[in-house]
Amino acid sequence: MRRLTPNSSFARFLLSGGFNTAVTYAAYLFLLQVAEYKLAYTISYLGGLVIAFTLNRLFVFRAHRGWKSIVLFPLVYAAQYLLGLAVAIVWVETLSLPPAVAPIAAIIITVPVTFILSRAVFGRPPASS
Repeated sequence: MRRLTPNSSFARFLLSGGFNTAVTYAAYLFLLQVAEYKLAYTISYLGGLVIAFTLNRLFVFRAHRGWKSIVLFPLVYAAQYLLGLAVAIVWVETLSLPPAVAPIAAIIITVPVTFILSRAVFGRPPASS
């Protein structure tokens, strides 16, 4: 299986992020039917946090620093959440654009920041990857 995955941790980050985005965006769209966009964004984001931690640990960086990554990883995603929520608020309330597209704009802005911070939490992948 490892031969089928890209050697670049950033490429694996993008693949896992694409999967996570698809799942959490579907959840967001579903929740948008029963909740306002800020609550829908928050709930779907928390589900995505669990998916992201698992994929980053096992697939993207193939590393785990014990308690350090368990404690620091949520802080990375708290920063991403706050930045993404700010983008969503500007998107909807300032630019008057549709709430259904707000998470996509947030992702475009937050992906590079999240990769750099996640790599710092999990460390560089082993030399054999």
